[in-house]
Amino acid sequence: MGDVATIALKSSRIPEGSPPPRFWADGRFWLAMAAAPVCWWLMLTLGVPRRNDGPTLSAVLLIVLVNPVLEEIVFRGGLQDWLQKQRVLQHRWGALSLANIVTSLLFASLHLFRHPPLWAALIFLPSLVFGWAKERHATLLSPILLHMSYNAGFIWLFA
Repeated sequence: MGDVATIALKSSRIPEGSPPPRFWADGRFWLAMAAAPVCWWLMLTLGVPRRNDGPTLSAVLLIVLVNPVLEEIVFRGGLQDWLQKQRVLQHRWGALSLANIVTSLLFASLHLFRHPPLWAALIFLPSLVFGWAKERHATLLSPILLHMSYNAGFIWLFA
């Protein structure tokens, strides 16, 4: 089973010198989008508490539209890009870069300020997906759209 995962990760990398794929035509982007319900299910299964009061319209707009844009600009466009240029952080494991892993650890840990520890820890996995999308497509648009999609489910199920 580990060999299959390794092959899948390695095959998801773009060969050096090749232009990045357009994310809307990339099947792996749509697979990442389809993985959002898996994250929501995992959170439900692990007992992340659901709130009974519905979110306000301003909360929905903030969480689904504004936060993903700002967070992706800061974390993927700023921090992850900077980390990728640091020689010591240029190691990769298949499609995952060390810069993505470090960025995702920081991203998840900063969610501890507003979310329970289990929720914040589970944010690590989608963050890896967002970082992968940024590196694969060389644009912030694909991780922003993924982030919006994941947040829409989070607010629908947990807010």
